[in-house]
Amino acid sequence: MLNLVIARRGAKDIPGLTDDQTPCRLGPKRASKIRKLFNLDKGDDVRKFVIKRSFTNKAGKEVTKSTKIQRLITPVMLQRKRARKEKKMASVKRSKKDAAEYKKLMAQRAAEQREARRSAISKRRSTRKSQKQE
Repeated sequence: MLNLVIARRGAKDIPGLTDDQTPCRLGPKRASKIRKLFNLDKGDDVRKFVIKRSFTNKAGKEVTKSTKIQRLITPVMLQRKRARKEKKMASVKRSKKDAAEYKKLMAQRAAEQREARRSAISKRRSTRKSQKQE
């Protein structure tokens, strides 16, 4: 087994290596690369331009194979994207609501503490006054 890279072609072809052209079996897999290869617009259907290959299987039946297109924008993908965005916005709304409730609760507790402190101070003052009068 030889593992070589042909750097420069010579005058003659090497039989079995450089004398015949083998077509590319597979085309691009990503939707944007297919668009670039066939010079398609965004609205064109990429699925019609996938490079397919036909062969006969072991049973003798003619079979066509093609690559699975990646990053293909489908209605299901758009639906999932909307659902993700909706979930994120619901989370933001919920966190804002929770923060407002928490702020309200903390303000209420602070007011209760202030009131308790005032009443404690007034009790102390009243007991001191009563002790001075005796």
